[in-house]
Amino acid sequence: QVQLAESGGGLVQAGGSLRLSCTASGTIFRFNAMGWYRQGPGKQRELVAAITSGGSTNYADSVKGRFTISRDNAKITVYLQMNSLKPEDTAVYYCNADRLGMIYWGKGTLVTVSS
Repeated sequence: QVQLAESGGGLVQAGGSLRLSCTASGTIFRFNAMGWYRQGPGKQRELVAAITSGGSTNYADSVKGRFTISRDNAKITVYLQMNSLKPEDTAVYYCNADRLGMIYWGKGTLVTVSS
């Protein structure tokens, strides 16, 4: 059974940085696209960043220039480097991956940015 596990969330002051990681287990095959979504208090889940198996990336306008997504296909892991964090970045961050039409989600990791 394929599972995604996020780590790296926590409490950080505004202007600080965090690095999220998401590792897949139960599979040895790479995914097509992998990405990060987030859901803030009272908000809908939104795409933060995504990366294809070839390395093409896509970012939400709100995080461009501050967040960087990367992946290690050998480790079946995707990362999200978050710099210059703002209180509005506070959310539960979810890892997402797709392969052959199947979509997988992690359980999420909480990021709290204090002002």
